[in-house]
Amino acid sequence: MLTGNNNEERIWNYFTGKGLSKAGIAGLMGNLHAESGLNPKNLQNSSEKKLGLTDDEYTASVDSGDYGNFVRDSAGYGIAQWTYWSRKQNLLAFARAAGKSIGDLEMQLDFLYKELSTGYKSVLSVLKSAASVRAASDSVLLNFERPADQSEAAKKKRAGYGQVYYDRYAAAKPGKGGNAMTEAEVRQKVLGFMQGWVNLKRSNKSHAPIIDTYNGHKPLPRGYRVTYSDAYCATTVSAAAIKAGLTDIMPVECSCYYLIEQAKKMGIWQENDAFVPKPADEVLYDWDDGPNYATTDNKGNPEHVGMVEKVVGNDITVIEGNMNGGMVGRRTLKVNGRYIRGFITPNYASKASSAPASKPVSSGGTLNRSVKWSGKTTTALKVRKWAGTENPVCSFSPLKDGEVVGVCDEVKAANGSLWYYIRNKNGKYGFSSAKYIKPAN
Repeated sequence: MLTGNNNEERIWNYFTGKGLSKAGIAGLMGNLHAESGLNPKNLQNSSEKKLGLTDDEYTASVDSGDYGNFVRDSAGYGIAQWTYWSRKQNLLAFARAAGKSIGDLEMQLDFLYKELSTGYKSVLSVLKSAASVRAASDSVLLNFERPADQSEAAKKKRAGYGQVYYDRYAAAKPGKGGNAMTEAEVRQKVLGFMQGWVNLKRSNKSHAPIIDTYNGHKPLPRGYRVTYSDAYCATTVSAAAIKAGLTDIMPVECSCYYLIEQAKKMGIWQENDAFVPKPADEVLYDWDDGPNYATTDNKGNPEHVGMVEKVVGNDITVIEGNMNGGMVGRRTLKVNGRYIRGFITPNYASKASSAPASKPVSSGGTLNRSVKWSGKTTTALKVRKWAGTENPVCSFSPLKDGEVVGVCDEVKAANGSLWYYIRNKNGKYGFSSAKYIKPAN
């Protein structure tokens, strides 16, 4: 799940979660900006004229199968402007296997990272270790994008784009200047790393960036250096804390037992199994929990840990390292469910440097109720009583695909995503994800 209010934030957060250095991400984004303006539906301008199709029309035609020459038309497409037939063929197959639109940003980022991880390992290595935007940018330009113009002027231009992104995002640190962050955004900052690591595996050592991040933190807890073959669930949540720069409020350990001991010392251990956690809290498990788990407090030896991604009703979704044979994946459990040992609840509010958007307290409230512009849905879309998928739907939900609505205001959900406060044709109000509403004209 991508996080951020716009494409550039989502791309920055995505590659942060993949372990790229800040300079590496900026250098890559500078090249993507030069290629596509970070628009995943971007069709090469000359091909728009040649084919007589807009970005959206081309994308829709490829998705529907009406346009059958995507692989061989030599038209640059997507955030990286994939052009060569074999790479476009692989992109199309990847999108269809994922059940996603060819213009879906998250799918394209996954495909881009797969390319870097397989056919362009030297470029990926540079992007993970780069301390210079220019060095990262040149590596992408010369060895990955390989445009016709590889002149010094082109190198400087792309590196310049990258420097803009570096200046915009690299300095943002919760509670230490930079961009203001709400508590929800601080929580999402650390959670974003966990989300970016989903599907990494011990079997192929793709989990190595997690281990390397932990081992790079000094001093190492109890002096132990984690190996690539070790169980690494505690290492994973600790690595996320390290990457987010929050080790002063989050315990760092490769042992579940010592995670709890550290949390107790920090005053952030929640013993109550029935506690309802928030995103980025950590849940500890004991697989020997008894049959009366709902009425007794499990105080056994902890054997596993994960980080809460979301809580919807009575369901808790957790991201965990070292599950299912050694991969990073997701688990769903119930509030007060079996095997819960307890929770680590870092004081994320202490790192917030701005207040969250307030909810309306009455009709009208703090939200504008006058239509600012007309929007059109790009899919059948749920309307909720407040921003965020965890909130209940309105009585007139869902909106139809292509339905025109009035966009009155915008707010951020708890996970930082952008939502519109909309009015439908019957004058009823609600909240819908901005991701699926575009200008109607």
